[in-house]
Amino acid sequence: MQKISGIFQKFPRLTALIAGFVSATGFAPWGLWPLTLICFALLIHLTANAGTGKRAFMLGWLFGVGHFTFSNQWIAVAFTFQAAMPIWLGYVAVVALALYLAVYPAMAAWGAWWIANRLEPPRNGEGDHAKHRGGIRAGSPDIEAAGYPAGTPLPPSAVSLPVQGRITLPLILAFAGLWIVTEWLRSWVFTGYVWNPLSVITVPFPFIAQPASAVGTYGLSGLILLVVGGAIKFLSLWTRATAEERKGNGWTGYFAGGLLLFALVATALVLRLSLFSGYYRSPAPKEPVALTIVQPNISQADKYAPGYDAINFAKLAMNSRPLADQGPRLLLWPEAAIPDYLEDGYPYRYYQFQPGESAAGARQRLTTLMGEGDVLITGANRLVIDKGQLVAARNSVSAMDSTGKLLGHYDKAHLVPYGEYLPLPWLLRPLGLARLVPGDLDFWPGPGPQTLTVKVGDRQVKVGMQICYEIIFSGQTVDRKNRPDFIFNPSNDAWFGRIGPPQHLAQARLRAIEEGLPVIRATPTGISAVIDADGRIVKSLPLGKAGRIETRLPHAHAPTLFARYGNILPLGFAALLIAFALLPLARARASR
Repeated sequence: MQKISGIFQKFPRLTALIAGFVSATGFAPWGLWPLTLICFALLIHLTANAGTGKRAFMLGWLFGVGHFTFSNQWIAVAFTFQAAMPIWLGYVAVVALALYLAVYPAMAAWGAWWIANRLEPPRNGEGDHAKHRGGIRAGSPDIEAAGYPAGTPLPPSAVSLPVQGRITLPLILAFAGLWIVTEWLRSWVFTGYVWNPLSVITVPFPFIAQPASAVGTYGLSGLILLVVGGAIKFLSLWTRATAEERKGNGWTGYFAGGLLLFALVATALVLRLSLFSGYYRSPAPKEPVALTIVQPNISQADKYAPGYDAINFAKLAMNSRPLADQGPRLLLWPEAAIPDYLEDGYPYRYYQFQPGESAAGARQRLTTLMGEGDVLITGANRLVIDKGQLVAARNSVSAMDSTGKLLGHYDKAHLVPYGEYLPLPWLLRPLGLARLVPGDLDFWPGPGPQTLTVKVGDRQVKVGMQICYEIIFSGQTVDRKNRPDFIFNPSNDAWFGRIGPPQHLAQARLRAIEEGLPVIRATPTGISAVIDADGRIVKSLPLGKAGRIETRLPHAHAPTLFARYGNILPLGFAALLIAFALLPLARARASR
């Protein structure tokens, strides 16, 4: 243990960077979650041993650079599907994004170090790093935090392993609480980008992911870090103390670490048992609505290729027509599935290359794929026309019945920077930068989460809409005043190679657990899936395969705690953790 600790202390910056890279292997498609836990344990170790707040910030930032560079590498693939910018710029974009995102773990590391070190401020101008160079100082509050009552003789191991002695409960609590806050900040600062929160590593094990229904995705990330921190505390005390010390002076910290682990496991068990007992469950409908989810396997290269419109439509059509004796159903197509405009009222020039040279002609063609009582929900862009001139577009999903009547639409609210609009165009366009989506026209955002009510046969179905990466934003996916029966997530993951789609799917599964709602995904190349309200995949189509999913809509649970209160819960949990971390400082000041 001492030799390993010595290596980390000798090369802390390199260790942090490498640990950050390796930590991202816990996400899909790799699923090496034990490595993620080990690497985050190492980050806590490095933070505790940083010596100064500035070093703690730097180590957290280097960890973040590695973490976000590896986990977001799929973004570079998107640059291979456009000609406006060189392909190598995609890798520059990934690193540049990582340099920014790394600020968030840096803030968590700095804040945790600062809170932990308020328990023993520097004396006589002596810095914390120098102060601890020889180990734990006799009589310091670190002794009590490490499980040794003040005034007792210290064993040699406590002096020779100063790092382990300083991984205190306040540090663990502060780090977990601040990590929750920084993940939440990532979800909205600069429009937000919260891809791959730490808690996504639990998705392959829905049992372990269930606490997200109470404390949300960000709160679950904090719980993971509490478990990691508790394990470090437990391990450090076990390896440091002699057998006699484990029975004597070190029992308090030893017990605290074990109790922390037990409490977290018990919490997960209680939450899961509450699901089995029906606390969150609502009665299942007698006859759930039928679903047909279509995956045409249209590559991004073919999607916008000249002359491919008819071929692409044929791929959609062959998997969309009703089966023999099939009753009314919801027919679900991917994001931007067709290039046609379905709304009336645009200038003729926008209709001239689509069926019937009109919106009605395009809708009529779609009805040939539908049975009586069917409802089609498909991605189809809408235009914003002002005085006969095109000023913007909207990434939309429209619903249409089997007579060709439009039932409503949803406009994507959370647009992708550089994908659907170009930030700071006055600065970036002169530099040769452009959007990844063809054309110079920016998309305009919609108002936010909405529920669309449609009639399928004689059934009223409430559909919540989240287009593409909108599904990654915890607490921002459902209209809480009009709760849907399920969330429909049409997406175009063909941009993102073989790494992005399984990561996208994993985050959609967390939304299902949080909201207690099924999530239905329709994509052009995969991974299309039916996810139940517990986050389990009921049916799916793999990457690169054309096909259709025929199933019934899984039933929704009654609103979960998170569905009722949203991100107030994880933020309240974070505040509680930070308050407990500061409690020893408050007690020390009160006793003076």
